[in-house]
Amino acid sequence: MICVALPGLAVSSDQGQLTGRGLDGIYRAGRRILSRCLLRVAGREPLVVQARMTSADCARFVAALRVTPHGGPDPDVIVERTRSADGVERITLRSAATRPLRLPVEVALGADLADLGAIAAGAAGPELPASVHDSGLRWSGAGGTSYVTAQPPPADAIAAAGLLRWEFDVPPGGSVCVELRVRLDGTGPVRAVGRTATSPLAPASASGDDPRVRALLATSVKDLRALLVRDPAHPADTHLAAGAPWRCGLAPADALAAARMTLPLGTRLAAGTLRILARTQLTGPGPRSGMIPGPRRDAGPHLPPGCTGTEATLLFPVLLAEARRWGLPDHETEELLPAAERCLTWLRGAVGDQPYLRDPQPDGPVRCETQAHAHRAALLGADLLDACARPGGGTLREWARTSRAVFRRDFWIDDPGGGRPAAARTPDGRTLPHLCATAAHLLDTGLLGGGAHAPGLLDKVQTEQLARLLGGPVMDSGWGLRGLGAKEAGYNPFGHRSGAVRIHETAIAVAGMATAGYEKESTALLRGVLAASEAFGHRLPEMYAGEQRGDGGAPLPHPAACRPAATAAAAGVLLLTALVGIRPDAPAGTVALRPLPSAPLGEVGLTGLRVADAPFSVRVSRLGLAMVEEAAEGLQLGV
Repeated sequence: MICVALPGLAVSSDQGQLTGRGLDGIYRAGRRILSRCLLRVAGREPLVVQARMTSADCARFVAALRVTPHGGPDPDVIVERTRSADGVERITLRSAATRPLRLPVEVALGADLADLGAIAAGAAGPELPASVHDSGLRWSGAGGTSYVTAQPPPADAIAAAGLLRWEFDVPPGGSVCVELRVRLDGTGPVRAVGRTATSPLAPASASGDDPRVRALLATSVKDLRALLVRDPAHPADTHLAAGAPWRCGLAPADALAAARMTLPLGTRLAAGTLRILARTQLTGPGPRSGMIPGPRRDAGPHLPPGCTGTEATLLFPVLLAEARRWGLPDHETEELLPAAERCLTWLRGAVGDQPYLRDPQPDGPVRCETQAHAHRAALLGADLLDACARPGGGTLREWARTSRAVFRRDFWIDDPGGGRPAAARTPDGRTLPHLCATAAHLLDTGLLGGGAHAPGLLDKVQTEQLARLLGGPVMDSGWGLRGLGAKEAGYNPFGHRSGAVRIHETAIAVAGMATAGYEKESTALLRGVLAASEAFGHRLPEMYAGEQRGDGGAPLPHPAACRPAATAAAAGVLLLTALVGIRPDAPAGTVALRPLPSAPLGEVGLTGLRVADAPFSVRVSRLGLAMVEEAAEGLQLGV
């Protein structure tokens, strides 16, 4: 049970107790400021009968307790605990007894002030000694000082045992409440960016015949807001943290990918993310000039780690170009254009006179997905440069044409099943034939003017074969797209790059196949993710096991997955907007709609989206017909 309102986190099991073991605790900015919070009433631990998330930042636990001897099986006391990511916990005791009750209550507290990285590595260290402070306890160490204050004040506070004690007289049908507040010295209350009036994400909602549509979008938007982080030096700019609890910082490639998938919720997050990353861009002489720095990332059993900086550098101009189509104001586009030009200049310098981009530079393999990212960046970057009257578009288009021609020859492996794209070409020219989910990026060509999509690296026949492969049982687990085909060497259903379902790539495949007209395969993957979403309470983790779906089964969680995760929550937005096929061109004053003709989920309505910096609502009927219900004044429906 992970409550998120960054920089605050609260993590516990569904039993509600903070045990001090594993990840249990209250966190602030990656430091565990409370590790243990064990409640006992009348000397017993209440029996939890329900635990659920009431919002992205709050969990509610309801427990029962019998304190009257020989009173039969019915509980005398109902205990409700609500815990928030801001470090506030409310404990409410309600009497169901027919006579007055005297209820001794004690809370055992502990803190280690450990860093999240140390906790993940199993090196958190022991709890710190407590001291009595005000109406609670205090712990001090190298990581700072944390406090717990209680209201009402406890009757006893025992520092040596870390105990706060009360004794309440509760009349029949009556209730009492204890509120605990945890804080780190020198910090104020947690103020989640997503809960403020200046949140960059529109409050979109969904409705329709399938109730999972409404629940998935609502949870996705809440989780996205919970993961928003301000740039401390430029508070007007926000980005999405990669995910909780492991990756609460800035991951450039993930932040850009998530901002791109959430463009239907407005362009402000995209603009803030781009400005933040433009300030990190490398400048000056050298082959890396123009890059957005990023760490290496494991690529599975068949390839060396890739560079997320390469992916981020290629995503930067793509996000700016598409944000402009969704309605990013001209002055913000002009402000960010120099950074995008530096990314594109780096691309041209990195490929030189070659048709391919190696990753990592300069002697790494030629990865399939990197070529897809580079080709899309070249075409959308050229479109952006032309629209802003900047030079260089023609050179990028010519390189993209050359790249397309040789890619279709060099990367396509013919076989009796119809062929497949290679996962990569090694530095010595060998092709790796493994079928991977990263091939889905070949279908993600990007949005151009007039609602058109850029051409892809594959021709029509190859695209059709790729759609068939991604929609087949080797890749489609029934819950989403496996990272590596089930028949490939090295397949591991829990391998985070070798078989697990990654929601980001599944959503890219769904949207890409829907755009290319392969509705059957797209719909099958979409239905699988919706079923998985329901199993996870509509809060999709970034990945889960790729084991085959069976009757009465459920997807198996991955123990290292972030949940919520920025790309998974943003994928929820992309999956649902793919049903409608919204293709805006705000500079031209048009928006085109290409819904899935078969309306696979029945009637679907999306309200509160944003196109051209104005509210946008659309409904798709059970016949697959789309109707705009709300739009910016003057926005015309395109073809």
